[in-house]
Amino acid sequence: MLDHVGILVADWTKSRAFYDAAFAPLGYTMLAEVPEQYTGGVRVGGYGNQKPDFWLTESKDVGPGRHYAFAAADHAAVDAFYSAAMANGGRDNGGPGPRPHYHEHYYGAFVIDPDGNNVEAVCHAPK
Repeated sequence: MLDHVGILVADWTKSRAFYDAAFAPLGYTMLAEVPEQYTGGVRVGGYGNQKPDFWLTESKDVGPGRHYAFAAADHAAVDAFYSAAMANGGRDNGGPGPRPHYHEHYYGAFVIDPDGNNVEAVCHAPK
């Protein structure tokens, strides 16, 4: 349904380091950066694995409370996402583990990013 989404980040360098690390186990990398001449001087970049699906835009006006869940190939990738995110400025919001209240095979991990967004990696396959 969605083609791509984006969030605002206060500190480009800090957020870029966080997402570079957290997304590596999921196979997502920064695929595009929009030249600042087209953005009014702010940094904008998109992550994905074939095309940019998740965009960061530098802003002085950010707000917490958004939730984004990213697909993980397996439980090990969820675990690695969580470890990388926590080691790079994330705050725990629910460590890796089963969430049977969502469905039988739901395995996820939740972290709060540097701007207060709830970021999740999830695998829907059985272990």
